[in-house]
Amino acid sequence: MNDPANLEFTPETMRAMGHAVVERAVAHMAGLGSMPSNGNFDGIEDLCRSLAEPEPLDGTTLDALLDPLFEQWIPRSFGTPGPGYLAYIPGGGIYPAALADFIADTANRYTGIWQAAPALVQLEANALDWMRGWMQFPATARGIFTPGGSMAMFNAIAAAREQRLGTDIRAGTLYVSSQSHHSITKAARLAGIAHDRVRTIEVDENFRMRVDALQLAIGADRSAGLKPFMVFSTAGTTNTGAVDPIDAVAELCTREALWHHVDGAYGAFFHMVPELRPLLAGLPRADSLTLDPHKGLFLPYGTGALLVRDGEALRALHASEAGYLPDNQNEFYDPAQYGPDLSRGFPGLRIWLTLKLLGSDRYRAALSEKRGLACWAAGEVAKIPGIVMDAPPQLSLFAFHLEHGSLPTLEAQNAATRTLMQRVTARGRVMLTGAQVGERFLGRVCVLSFRTRRAQMQACIEDIAAETAAILSKRQD
Repeated sequence: MNDPANLEFTPETMRAMGHAVVERAVAHMAGLGSMPSNGNFDGIEDLCRSLAEPEPLDGTTLDALLDPLFEQWIPRSFGTPGPGYLAYIPGGGIYPAALADFIADTANRYTGIWQAAPALVQLEANALDWMRGWMQFPATARGIFTPGGSMAMFNAIAAAREQRLGTDIRAGTLYVSSQSHHSITKAARLAGIAHDRVRTIEVDENFRMRVDALQLAIGADRSAGLKPFMVFSTAGTTNTGAVDPIDAVAELCTREALWHHVDGAYGAFFHMVPELRPLLAGLPRADSLTLDPHKGLFLPYGTGALLVRDGEALRALHASEAGYLPDNQNEFYDPAQYGPDLSRGFPGLRIWLTLKLLGSDRYRAALSEKRGLACWAAGEVAKIPGIVMDAPPQLSLFAFHLEHGSLPTLEAQNAATRTLMQRVTARGRVMLTGAQVGERFLGRVCVLSFRTRRAQMQACIEDIAAETAAILSKRQD
């Protein structure tokens, strides 16, 4: 009987569909090591134009959709899950998290409030509490899972604004370094802090925020009748991997009664490795902290988190009541009381299931390995004739540029460094990207994929050396 309103599938059909998807996905992951680190983008505009289509009134078979998806469209993108992806900040996309998403999406339980799925919300609370422990935050801390660092920072700014400024928002000033992530300014604007109230603080020769300049800027704003209320320091900048003097900034913020937020989207998870904690000294003193599990915990993109030292400050921002919702006056964590979302899925299952399967000690071993690989590779790259190391790895990212007698100007050095990034990536074994830092363009290498091992770093060193030699040889000719 034809029943177009019936959207259900039989168990046999669902099993067949699931097997088809898993087979494709596993085959894709098994081939990551042999795929180019960056997809083929030739003619990509024409491809995108050809994909525009009217709504599909009739259904299509699954295989007819999976074929182009895996064979044509997915390969024509950055090779983000591959072992040679050393660009931007890698996110590996570990397999157990995909299983967790499948479970979460098929179970389709609502976790916006504790009463709707108490046991599931408790698993998410466990995952947040594990992160709280790794960061050595107090038991009073609370947090939320977010789609990424940008929303974590938005919520942190809003909480700080609510506590420190109340309704006098226009007088508030916020402080970032010149190397802070651009998403902070955007988050500030969304939280009601206009761009002319965001102060940019100079950095030192190691690209770290200058605490003396921060102190002067705060004093100047107070003298002008404004209300400094929040400072952002960074545990690993995107451009150079610099770690701000977090402890000194924390000390200043305590003295000046300012909210101190640490952007640990890239680097904070190194703090879970006890022997690496000195690299992030002062991090546990933060009032709030951005975490990106899709970076340091190798989870799929779209997995961010925020921790706030005083959980009541976060609750004061978000807590609300509605006649149709039950009161939550018990001891248990309730996501709706600490974040803006009500219609939410089960984001914490990604972290809970993966950590339960692997154990945190394996994560510590992997993070320690990534830093070790970055330090070793930076030492080898620094030996290459023509390479100047601008930023040795403070965590697992290093930055450099080309400088040679055949490159007499800054403009020529910048152009050569850009060319180096492009030519190394074109070789296909690793993908590198650079960053404009002041007037200089820097090449950069970031090691933060669980699939990146010694072999990939050896390939990176070899390709940088070969292309540097070729570029300088051509210049000399």
